[in-house]
Amino acid sequence: MDQIKIGAFIQKTRKARNLTQRDLAERLGISDKTVSKWETGSGLPEVGLMLPLCEQLGISVNELLSGESLDGTQYRRRAEENMVRLVREGQDAKKLRAVCLGINAVTMFAGIALILVAGLAEIPLWLRIVLITIAVLIAAGGIALACIIDREAGVFECPVCGRQFVPTMKAYIGGMHTLRKRRLACPHCGKTSWCRRIARSE
Repeated sequence: MDQIKIGAFIQKTRKARNLTQRDLAERLGISDKTVSKWETGSGLPEVGLMLPLCEQLGISVNELLSGESLDGTQYRRRAEENMVRLVREGQDAKKLRAVCLGINAVTMFAGIALILVAGLAEIPLWLRIVLITIAVLIAAGGIALACIIDREAGVFECPVCGRQFVPTMKAYIGGMHTLRKRRLACPHCGKTSWCRRIARSE
């Protein structure tokens, strides 16, 4: 989705209704920084905020996702395009997660297999050391590759300033995390907090 176009449309419709960023933010129960983030194209509204936002701006969700006002002939075509785009984005994110899980499984299996061979087979000590070293390198390489792919699959949203960002690889690997959140320092406001992982928008 074109975040810049959507942001400009939010700003245009907000101004047309004589609302400031603070007015809109108060009506939605969010910070004006979040509204600013949307309007500058730094992020998109969360799914749970789309309907309330559209109600306040007097537009439809389809128009919001299209980034423009639509007449009757355009409406259905754009609705179908937006639906297909959202489904495709969801599928792409699932595929990337599946790839990461597959890489982790294969590398862990290969590493364990090599360690078992090195530990159980009657082989010279030097070969045993080589096999264990290879196993460790395979496991480390697989985990690193999975981290790179997983990091690129989405962005993190700072709960303090509301802006989205992709962390450095060092911060990504070193940050404590749950399935959906990771403790990171926001490059925009500098605050360290539990940032929520969201799908990357086009």
